[in-house]
Amino acid sequence: MESRDYLFKVLVIGNGHVGKTSLVHRYVNDKFNKHYKITVGVDFALKVLPWSDTETVRLQLWDIAGQERFTSMTRIYYKEASGCIIMFDVTDSSSFRSCSSWKEDLDSKVTLAGGSPLPCILLANKCDLSPWEVSHASIEQFSKTNGFIGWMETSVKDNKNINEAISFLVEKMMVNRQDVPHPEQDGGRIQVDSPAKEANQKGCC
Repeated sequence: MESRDYLFKVLVIGNGHVGKTSLVHRYVNDKFNKHYKITVGVDFALKVLPWSDTETVRLQLWDIAGQERFTSMTRIYYKEASGCIIMFDVTDSSSFRSCSSWKEDLDSKVTLAGGSPLPCILLANKCDLSPWEVSHASIEQFSKTNGFIGWMETSVKDNKNINEAISFLVEKMMVNRQDVPHPEQDGGRIQVDSPAKEANQKGCC
């Protein structure tokens, strides 16, 4: 049977210091470091996933600096993206409020080929810390009313829900590449009832 490769460009956006760079390093290299240099402009990383017996997914992760929303550069960075991750820090309510501007910026500058919004997942990061400055109800309402495919609590430090969240996004991008109708997501909290696909845990590169 013929093997197929799919390349997806995934944007990782949000305010500075919410854990975007840590997320990428955790997902790609399975490593966590408390101290990263502030991203200037954009950084890139590649993750290769053996998605099925005949399909390989190559994720090109674009870690975009937190201050870039205020420049015209995001239009260039967003070009030809297939999906997006918007992150905030649950202990910093201002980073949550900024997600609205990030989503508006994203939707105004890039869409899928058919004109639909990019599938975008909202990550409530640093869930291992307390106190939270954002309630579950606020996150739920915001995600549903702003067109996200769903949201999930994550802790890059504890490696909680990282693979699961990105696996969920990849599944949506794989569906979008097919010209077939598919059910809309209500944007609610994504329940993790079982481990992420085994294939996703075996990614390399």
